[in-house]
Amino acid sequence: MAKYYTVTTPDTGKDGKTRFHKVGVAFPQNEGAKSFMTIQLFANPVNGELVLFEPKADDEPVVE
Repeated sequence: MAKYYTVTTPDTGKDGKTRFHKVGVAFPQNEGAKSFMTIQLFANPVNGELVLFEPKADDEPVVE
């Protein structure tokens, strides 16, 4: 399986807790590539902030 990261955006709820909503995936480029990472967004973060996490074991990569 290819290495990827889950792209999320944080949102603070009425209870004061931060929740992360998945808005895409990020794939690191091969060593020696001119770019570092490719990011595919499924939604636009309204707050302009993105946070990357390593996926949990039960997450499946989304392929479009």
